[in-house]
Amino acid sequence: MSKKVWALICAGALVTGAAGCSSSDSGDSGDKVTLSYGIWDKNQKPAMEKIAQEFGRTHPGITVKVELTPGSKDYWTKLQTSAAGGSAPDVFWMNGPRVGLWASQGALLPLSDRIAKDGFDTSKFPASLNELYTLEGKQYGVPKDYDTVGLFYNKDLFDKAGVKYPDASWTWEDVRDAAKKLTDPEKGVYGIAAPAWSQEVYYNTIYQAGGHVISPDGRKSGFDDPATVEGLRFWVDIINKDKSSPTIQQLEDTDPIQMFQNGKVAMFSDGSYDAIAYNQTEGLNVDVAPLPSGPKGKGVIIHGLANVVYAKSEHPDEAWEFVKFLGGEQANRIQAETGTVIPAYDGLQDTWVKSMPKLRLQSFIDQVPDAVPYPRSMNTAVWSTKETELIAQAFAGTKDLDATAKELAAFMNDALAKE
Repeated sequence: MSKKVWALICAGALVTGAAGCSSSDSGDSGDKVTLSYGIWDKNQKPAMEKIAQEFGRTHPGITVKVELTPGSKDYWTKLQTSAAGGSAPDVFWMNGPRVGLWASQGALLPLSDRIAKDGFDTSKFPASLNELYTLEGKQYGVPKDYDTVGLFYNKDLFDKAGVKYPDASWTWEDVRDAAKKLTDPEKGVYGIAAPAWSQEVYYNTIYQAGGHVISPDGRKSGFDDPATVEGLRFWVDIINKDKSSPTIQQLEDTDPIQMFQNGKVAMFSDGSYDAIAYNQTEGLNVDVAPLPSGPKGKGVIIHGLANVVYAKSEHPDEAWEFVKFLGGEQANRIQAETGTVIPAYDGLQDTWVKSMPKLRLQSFIDQVPDAVPYPRSMNTAVWSTKETELIAQAFAGTKDLDATAKELAAFMNDALAKE
């Protein structure tokens, strides 16, 4: 899941084909079936192909063809087009912000009955991920991987400033105090970067403050909750009062990830998916700690992809067999060995943790009990675009935070009422 997730969500409704076949192809091979599997990450393609090969060994009548569309933006564009024509892949990757729209438009095959019939054990996955892909009592996806957010820090900058490294005991106050001490305007170094990013930044502090983005039933905004505003104010004050973060304009002009990699930012709240990039950055003496506690304790956003079955697949039974295999221990072990993502299957996270021994990757795993599912509704895109726009203005100090929160809540409530 990237931090540009909201920018990649299509604003229009998904239009599924009224008729047509999927991209399955039984060809001239009698009872043999070929399934297509849509993915977007080229770094994961080798692992996905190995999984497909292993599946074929135990299911000799089924061949799986991995279809890579590089880049999530192009992937979703192509997938929406193919779904509209009734020819989407039999199995493909799905994320939280989009699952509501795709499910409500009838593009995804409900899996709950199949899960129950086959006794497929979904308790092997974090409950929050099962919840993320369950709508109106029906589960539409089997978790593939997951990500949480940690506090990355530059050990060299901490050492030079004589500041103690962050750990699980840190609070908001510890972060703000450390950020002030680590900020050196003359050298262009900031204690922390606070871009107006939802998943990596302000969603976490909203829940640490006891607030919420959306009600559990997905019908009401939480942005007019005083606790939610408190979670946003933490970052607004760091930027505009403490001056411990680059301005929003600076963070829009220069990628904060690059600023952290170049030693211009001492701390950065970022997802587990970027750990491999920091681990491979030459000259960066980096480590990661759990996120700090807020007024109401711990809280972190958890997200992860799921494997779903296209509702118009010509081979739904075979597609389900493949999804079951993807959700099993063998497939998740193969996935974990790549080090690129945390496998969703319980008990295999340690393989990922050990893949980058320089970093305390256990920090991401330890936060799962405090995790909150990525906020979403049936059509997240309608309100998320407005959210991105308004929160950025509040972080920049060009709009009053309290007024911004009320404006966003009103807009969001109107959008949710129309879903």
